Amino acid sequence: MSFELKKNCKYSLLVPTSMGVRITPINGQPVHSSDTFKMQATSAETNVASISSYLGLPVKVLTTFVKGSPIAQFIKSNLKSRHMDYEGPEVAQGDPWGYRHQFNIADSGYGSRGPRVQNDRAGEVGRTLNVKDFDLERIFGEEGVQIVHLSGLIAALSPETSTFCLEIARAAKKHGTRISFDLNYRASFWKGREQELRDNFTEIASVSDILIGNEEDFQLCLGIKGPEAGGKGIEAEIDGFKGMIGRVKETFPNASVFATTLREVVSVNEHLWGAIMLEGENNWQVIEPRTINVLDRIGGGDGFVGGLLYGILIGWPPEKWPKFGWATGAMATTFLTDYAQPADEDMVWSIWEGNARVKR
Repeated sequence: MSFELKKNCKYSLLVPTSMGVRITPINGQPVHSSDTFKMQATSAETNVASISSYLGLPVKVLTTFVKGSPIAQFIKSNLKSRHMDYEGPEVAQGDPWGYRHQFNIADSGYGSRGPRVQNDRAGEVGRTLNVKDFDLERIFGEEGVQIVHLSGLIAALSPETSTFCLEIARAAKKHGTRISFDLNYRASFWKGREQELRDNFTEIASVSDILIGNEEDFQLCLGIKGPEAGGKGIEAEIDGFKGMIGRVKETFPNASVFATTLREVVSVNEHLWGAIMLEGENNWQVIEPRTINVLDRIGGGDGFVGGLLYGILIGWPPEKWPKFGWATGAMATTFLTDYAQPADEDMVWSIWEGNARVKR
């Protein structure tokens, strides 16, 4: 099966997102015992897009900024350094209790001490993302986009962002842009909005071409029956996921690619990392978990999605998509940023091949 993409587009990949910053103690120390922190610009969706942008494909970010904020200026500089175009309104902070960019306060963990993440999203400016601030006819009709990647994190952030993602999906469908949807269920985002979000997520999934999520995501976001109870171990997990994807495919026949990662944590710095993908009717690609060494785990799943989408955008055969995604996900866990920064494709394929020898 061929995965046809729209031609003559200005952008290969478009990501709507809410940008924030992550502050991390140095040297893998816990937050509560640290007095020195590193700050970086971050969002799950730009983590995904970084694979394509660093490898030379044109990427655009739709977001919103706090007007006059030094944090907003820091974020804009970071996006430019990642070779990304961005577009979005400047929202006045208001009083000292007004809008700001989210803060993620997270340590990396070490050995047997797991990472801890605190999301401080009070007053998050990204919750104001509104379709009226963007000319979707220009973006999708005139500029052109090959794939738009939507995340359940943004779709569930607020009623405004839910509508925003719905309208983006509708505009993308109208103009022949392929739609990737990573469900990314978060219970705290869904509290009190379950039916509203179920309806919105179902509509987005119904027009999506690529659906990404684990068993919890498909069950809780879309109401799909989860894996059948069976044996333990990776083979049982893979068989259960395959059965569930069959049910997802029946419910959402527009989608032709389904994917998830497999992760088992041995210690903070050693994981077993795998992936499963279905393309077309019965083209299963299974990567059984292999050992990877982890510097910082945040962004590994986003790195997988980014590599998968890059393979699709480049036009590779489907069997290469999850392999490249597995490798870019593994690569992301070797960076202290939340996103991988591949120098070239060879760097990624060397990770897939297990070749860590020096390259001179």
